[in-house]
Amino acid sequence: MAATHSALLILNGKSAQNAELRSAIEVLREQSIPLHVRVTWEHGDAKRYVDEAVALDVSTVISGGGDGTINEVSDALLAIKENRPSLGILPLGTANDFATACHIPTEMGPALELAIKGRAVPIDVVCVNDERIFINVASGGFGTKITTDTPETMKSMLGGFSYFLHGISSFNSIKPDVCTIESGDFQWSGEALVIGIGNGRTAGGGQPLCPTALINDGLLQLRVLTSKELIPTLLSNLLKGETDRNIVEHSASCLNIHSQHEMTLNLDGEPIISTEFRIKVIPDAISCRLPPDCPLLK
Repeated sequence: MAATHSALLILNGKSAQNAELRSAIEVLREQSIPLHVRVTWEHGDAKRYVDEAVALDVSTVISGGGDGTINEVSDALLAIKENRPSLGILPLGTANDFATACHIPTEMGPALELAIKGRAVPIDVVCVNDERIFINVASGGFGTKITTDTPETMKSMLGGFSYFLHGISSFNSIKPDVCTIESGDFQWSGEALVIGIGNGRTAGGGQPLCPTALINDGLLQLRVLTSKELIPTLLSNLLKGETDRNIVEHSASCLNIHSQHEMTLNLDGEPIISTEFRIKVIPDAISCRLPPDCPLLK
């Protein structure tokens, strides 16, 4: 049986020298809390370390990185069918959209304590084309172009604000995705400048793309910006969660997107390219250690 507070930390290699984190780990060591630390170097490391965590019989696997690291760790956890550890989160990425929206502390000491000792809550995961998942937000259109094209040096210097800054400079190159989105009796076809599909709420450095989404209600929140007219005003309305006639909204447990041309969706910042996207919620897929005031829980 797993020790109550035992954990394995999967740390993105970029954060391996974080002094604040090292100090927080030392505090836990002094409390004799079993904590194993593994550092990723290349894609696939997270799955190998999750398998190792199961063999070590720990109660929690902690994702130490950004939204992409959470995605990779969650995907590996989902593959564990028995004795699955809970997910803990240390926000160490560029934007930390999911962690910020969940009110995960930014200080390493409180965040690490929450990740190990916090209450584990079942949350939804979203599957795309039966092969990829996301835990936070899938975004398409202009938002995808911003997050994909923003230079790494700008991200390192400016963090989440870099997405906003790069977006402003890209207005003149906006091209919509022509697609059809369906779910049961709902159907929309047209030119989509921005597509947001939310299990969580924010993307691109804290922008509330899907402001009412919940991570344990079995539903996705769809929001689509459809017009190029007065684009700054429309984007402002979209990101503030305000209603506009050019914003399409819908909630459903599954969505299908079809296009005659290849589209890119960013799944927690990781791109997938296709002409067809079959998107469905897996309810209560994994357990995550979250603060009591997490606003993404119903």
